[in-house]
Amino acid sequence: MSLEVTSAPNAEDENRIIDETRSFNLKHIPKDVEPLCVFDRLANGEIVAGLIGKTYWNYLDIAFLWVADAYRNEGRATAIVKAAENEAIQRGCRQVLLDTYSFQALGFYKKLGYEEYGTLCHFAGEHTRHYLRKDLQTKQG
Repeated sequence: MSLEVTSAPNAEDENRIIDETRSFNLKHIPKDVEPLCVFDRLANGEIVAGLIGKTYWNYLDIAFLWVADAYRNEGRATAIVKAAENEAIQRGCRQVLLDTYSFQALGFYKKLGYEEYGTLCHFAGEHTRHYLRKDLQTKQG
């Protein structure tokens, strides 16, 4: 055995691990990963808010949600999340999963009906990572 620990991996080596893992997964589940993005643009095309996620295996997985400071507290994030949830339902998703840090949007997600199912503490020494889910079949909020 010859182990290599690196913070600068070769892209080919990284892709090998990713490709082999995906190949193994496909033996057990269908390949149905599809990006799901929602962008809020001004008339000039500038993005002032957005969501980046993907749907797979009957889940919407939200990775990023952002609203520019000047446009916060106007309902944009709520509209964006609801649009993503509605599209996920159209794609056959039954659940949503995401995570947020203690300095981000835990209260916001809970107001939209998300429930916490786990936490990890001590990120950067003082922050908690909250793991949330929402059942789209009994969608609320």
